[in-house]
Amino acid sequence: MALGLALLIPVGPWFGAGPGSATAAAAPLPRAAVGAPLVIAHRGASGHAPENTLAAVDAAAEQGVTWVEVDVQRTRDGELVLLHDTTLRRTTDAAERFPDRAPWNVGDLDLAEVRQLDAGSWFSPKFAGERVPTLRELLRRLDRNGQRLLLEIKAPARYPGIEREILRELAREGWLRPLRLYGSLILQSFDETSVRTVHRLAPQVKTGFLGSPGRDALAGYASFTHQINSRHTDLTVDRVADVRKLRGPHGRRMEVFTWTVDDGPTAVRLAGMGVDGIISNRPGEIREALRGAVRGPSAPEEENGAASGDPALRTRVLDGGRAAAGRRRR
Repeated sequence: MALGLALLIPVGPWFGAGPGSATAAAAPLPRAAVGAPLVIAHRGASGHAPENTLAAVDAAAEQGVTWVEVDVQRTRDGELVLLHDTTLRRTTDAAERFPDRAPWNVGDLDLAEVRQLDAGSWFSPKFAGERVPTLRELLRRLDRNGQRLLLEIKAPARYPGIEREILRELAREGWLRPLRLYGSLILQSFDETSVRTVHRLAPQVKTGFLGSPGRDALAGYASFTHQINSRHTDLTVDRVADVRKLRGPHGRRMEVFTWTVDDGPTAVRLAGMGVDGIISNRPGEIREALRGAVRGPSAPEEENGAASGDPALRTRVLDGGRAAAGRRRR
């Protein structure tokens, strides 16, 4: 079986022998920056462009946001496409285009049919004609923009085998090469079985579980996921600390990403709790709010444009900026 999986997913011998193995531990993922939390564009910069489209990815890039979160599903003919809802009704003109195909499930239409849909007009006439992109198109646009990917596997129980197909596509597009894999890619899902499957098939891929497991259950999650990514209203200082004191599959500190945060004061409060990532529809604004909390209302600027303000958060942001600069130099 292991040989069969290796042949199905051509990711190279560096991939490791599986969870808990000496080989997997030998090439650990990099430690998250101890500075300010990452700011991640939710479904792209979806406060500024239609969600899960290339326009939203580009909007994030225009705001200088490196990390992009999107959702992936599968069409009837087996193509991987970006969409949040399991139906096409809310974010496309599927009901008008195919009135007899209700409820317009993603898995009930072929890619050629999905390609006919307008995925932008619902958001603004300015985006009329925007299409539902494939995963391949997304990966190539992220390459062009120099961006990184937080990919949510949406409703995987509807799409048996989708984890293997996603990994295969990532491998084809070069996203499972070691240097990119370790710092540019996270796969996450609300479905525990799906996260476990990704970790079993590709133990070196960084994974996240979306949800808020009980405190007593957290250690079990640490065996197969690197992150516990919770709704921001579920988080407390103690909750974040409980996750971050654990060691994940590669012996690295576990992380907490949180969603969906669109106001500055909430982002600053969460940063003070120690979260590692903040997922936002308005990522540029959240990043500026964090920078403002570092600078303070009227303090003179210091190193990297930061000054007095919240001293602890200032330290986190400055350290995070140095870490990001170091990654760019590499």
